Amino acid sequence: MKYTDYIDLTYTPYKNDIICKFYLEPLRLSLKETAGAVAAESSIGTWTEVKTEKQYVKKLAAKVFSIEQTNKKAAIIEIAYSSKLFEQGNIPNILSSIAGNIFGLEEIKNIRLLDINFPKSFIKSFQGPKYRIKGIREIMKIENRPLLGTIIKPKLGLNSEDHAKVAYVSWLGGCDLVKDDENLSNQNFNRFEVRLKKTLKMKDKAEKETGEKKAYIINVTAETKEMIKRVKLVENYCNEYVMIDVITSGFAALQTLRNLDLNLIIHAHRAGHAAVTKSKKHGISMKVIAKLCRFAGVDQLHVGAAFGKMFENKQEVGKNLKAIKEECGLKEVMPVASGGLSPKDVPNIINFFGRDVVIQMGGGIHGHIKGSLYGAKAAREAIESVISGIEIKEAQKHIKN
Repeated sequence: MKYTDYIDLTYTPYKNDIICKFYLEPLRLSLKETAGAVAAESSIGTWTEVKTEKQYVKKLAAKVFSIEQTNKKAAIIEIAYSSKLFEQGNIPNILSSIAGNIFGLEEIKNIRLLDINFPKSFIKSFQGPKYRIKGIREIMKIENRPLLGTIIKPKLGLNSEDHAKVAYVSWLGGCDLVKDDENLSNQNFNRFEVRLKKTLKMKDKAEKETGEKKAYIINVTAETKEMIKRVKLVENYCNEYVMIDVITSGFAALQTLRNLDLNLIIHAHRAGHAAVTKSKKHGISMKVIAKLCRFAGVDQLHVGAAFGKMFENKQEVGKNLKAIKEECGLKEVMPVASGGLSPKDVPNIINFFGRDVVIQMGGGIHGHIKGSLYGAKAAREAIESVISGIEIKEAQKHIKN
């Protein structure tokens, strides 16, 4: 089949088709030929005619059914794939096709996977989240306000005892959740099991002193077999949470973690995502990654903050939110707003996200002039002020940082 054989602008997708939307910039070929090359390479085709092709194989060819030029050199294209092309419940397999060799094709200057939509019959093959937002609230015993989280800072270097002390004062000040940073694992200066024991001991102490439920989100990111050992250790210690770096661990490891079906909330950190999501012309959108994380079964996911130090704007974060919360046959995911936030950002965060969000601050708490305890108090005060009905502009005046 020639590249142009994969173009059918009269095609109406079947209900069981998987639909992908791409931004596309050709290098030398026409838009139609380049779009056809994407459809070919991501389904049954190759760069030349082959003698092994059978007539029945052609029925599985992907079809470009929409080409909308954005300018003379670029277009938004939509491609329909038969769901028969993919193994159900296998995210690595799906990505190897729709986000695999196409990024390296010589004929393409830039290509970005903007969105992917699965039929409900295919979505059912995924585990999805174990806990919905309501389930997380029940575990944390927080009914109607955002959850407040912090990340231990400095992100690396603290020994296990000092790590636990920072967690303790953060909980004491009003944090609900305390999380490892994404690059803390099992380093010599802060061994995983020692950190787990000491931090959970401080968690128990904080719960008794505050009368509130607290939780520790420990990073289990590691080689898959080692990750499983750590996850089971966390469950044996009766903790509520684990965290996994989903991009660097990969979707196979994430699906393995979810398939263990343990009584643990899975908090997904997206470290490394911007390597593929930041460019508006090339790579994969965070919206796609968010959808796949939901299918794989995370319960909480960093989606950007729309404020703070990260690059995503309100429109982009809004798309990520839609991906993890809209009805699709799976439970919704609790969004996590994080990245350069401080108590002064709380009114805007709640105004944008609503109350179903984890508001996470690292430096915004630990950078307080009086220390982490007062930083946590300021953050909690900010949340309580907004929830109590104080106008946003007025609340910002009263929030201490």
